[in-house]
Amino acid sequence: MQFLDAQAKQASQRLFETGQFTVIVNDNASIHRASKAKEIHNCWKKQGLLIFFPASYNSQMNRMEDRWLHLKRDKLRGRVFQDAYDLVEGIIEGMEHRGEPGNFEVERFIFN
Repeated sequence: MQFLDAQAKQASQRLFETGQFTVIVNDNASIHRASKAKEIHNCWKKQGLLIFFPASYNSQMNRMEDRWLHLKRDKLRGRVFQDAYDLVEGIIEGMEHRGEPGNFEVERFIFN
């Protein structure tokens, strides 16, 4: 909740400055669907933060599955990673590359 509250504050500023909403896609974990989270979704929406949930696991309906497939096949395939950090850097690079044609901004979050 604290993380999304912080994102909503940033989204509010972005909405004010650019008129653009911020979109976060959550998985369907029970914590993301909890009644407390649902109560605050409308507040976040007014601040410019939209929360979406993909369909239950179905690779044909969940577009992220398709994106992940292309990322693995096109950007990570055949590469050898020295450690987990190297793998993460490869994933970030691949996500940024995939976002460029559609002018999508990729932002990295660090969780403690």
